[in-house]
Amino acid sequence: MTVTVGVVGGGQLARMMIPAAEALGLHLAVLAEADHCSARLAATAVGDYRDLDHLLDFAESVDVVTFDHEHVPTELLNELESRGVVIRPGPHALAYAQDKALMRGRLARTSAPLPDWVVASSTAEVEEFLAQHSGEVIAKTPRGGYDGKGVRVIRSVAEVAEWLELGEVLLEEKVEFSRELAQLVARSPSGQMTLFPLVETIQANGVCAEVIAPAPNASDAFQTHTAAVAKTIAAELDVTGVLAVELFQVGDDVVVNELAMRPHNSGHVFTEGALTSQFEQHLRAVVDWPLGDTSLTHPWSVMVNLFGDAGHERITAALETSDRVRVHAYGKEPRPGRKAGHIVVSGEKLEEVRDIARRAAEAGERA
Repeated sequence: MTVTVGVVGGGQLARMMIPAAEALGLHLAVLAEADHCSARLAATAVGDYRDLDHLLDFAESVDVVTFDHEHVPTELLNELESRGVVIRPGPHALAYAQDKALMRGRLARTSAPLPDWVVASSTAEVEEFLAQHSGEVIAKTPRGGYDGKGVRVIRSVAEVAEWLELGEVLLEEKVEFSRELAQLVARSPSGQMTLFPLVETIQANGVCAEVIAPAPNASDAFQTHTAAVAKTIAAELDVTGVLAVELFQVGDDVVVNELAMRPHNSGHVFTEGALTSQFEQHLRAVVDWPLGDTSLTHPWSVMVNLFGDAGHERITAALETSDRVRVHAYGKEPRPGRKAGHIVVSGEKLEEVRDIARRAAEAGERA
């Protein structure tokens, strides 16, 4: 009997699960927000993920529900679960990816290294935290922010006044980090866990622009530490599927920045760069099949995001730069600043691989 995995959300992550599902012999169904979505090839239903009836109708047609994004209201997922729907990751875990303040509070009860933080609901609390941290801190909306949205560096209460009017604000110390990293781990319901190699992420305007696998200049001891952090979080929060732990490196240590309980932009590099992609691994985990080998296929792989558009002309221009370029287009309408696709290049020498990937992305921009 064919197992059907239902994905809520029709974005690029659901799109990239399609070939992995086909290779595994799984049927992939997608609850899309609109007809013309990235994952339209697998869209079996179009509806509002915030509507219980739409979710129930979709859930009845699949064996297990997973996600392209983390925005489905927890109370709706709890209702589905109470009716016997299998949801992975479960709402009890997903809640910590949906709410950054909730996540900080939960991680504070583990051994995970965190920046200093507080949840503020008044101007006095914001002023006090600013005074404790040299007058400059990071402010975040607890829910809804991604790709740099809902995040500000603030030096006064006035800069978060409108957020305070709407509710609480998460405040964090402004960490002086040397670089950003991501540690991906996959966990199955039976408790099997597999780590992907640690990667370095490079941001542009608050959005991930480039990923290097493995993270350069990371000692064995350092990688053992980041692996332990990710495995602890996955186990403590009872995550099923792929978990991405975004990290700041501070000296020889790290602090946890944010979590994503789904395939993640930082893991796109593993589509060609690892024996098992994050999309295949996520599917294996949510159906509780043995997890795959995540060893690297090459000494180095670099992923560069394509912003704005990834149409025919741009892809052609990118491919013409090198036969080592692998392109993934998301089938999205062009829009300035939008993640429209990505390029992966693998090889023996980091500088060469990185140069090929960057030139391919730049060639596409000029098309």
